[in-house]
Amino acid sequence: MVIRHAKTHPAHLGQKDIDRMLNERGLQDAPRMAQRLVERGITIDAFISSTANRAYATACFFAAAYQLPESSVQKIAAMYHPDAENLFRIVSRLQDTVETVALFSHNPGLTDFVNLLSDIRIDHLPTCGIFAVAADIKHWSEFKAATRYFFFYDQPKALTDFL
Repeated sequence: MVIRHAKTHPAHLGQKDIDRMLNERGLQDAPRMAQRLVERGITIDAFISSTANRAYATACFFAAAYQLPESSVQKIAAMYHPDAENLFRIVSRLQDTVETVALFSHNPGLTDFVNLLSDIRIDHLPTCGIFAVAADIKHWSEFKAATRYFFFYDQPKALTDFL
């Protein structure tokens, strides 16, 4: 699953981009979107986040929905504004005991990445949008070359739950 961080405050004068925090809408959307996954019985074995506050905070809401502590969210510096190749590299290094991973990061890299994952194309992964694919693999190192299947796409503003 590829999950874009929830909505944030704009940067203040002199504030670093990496330090931006979730705004009120983001604080509402992240737990709501996480709960939608839980209610559908979708499991997540690994939570991997950008080091940016907004991505990490979003990931922590998802971990909490799965009754896991914040410490279960792994921060990886390469997840901060990655390109698609970096994301494939991160996925390829996952432990093979992980069945489902949630990656929390930023655009434009996430939109570029999801458009390489299946035949489904999106113009823009919105804040707290979730794009998921499945692949029949035994090792994450096979993910990039594997045939991947679109599983679902969801976003906070969706009129119906899964489009």
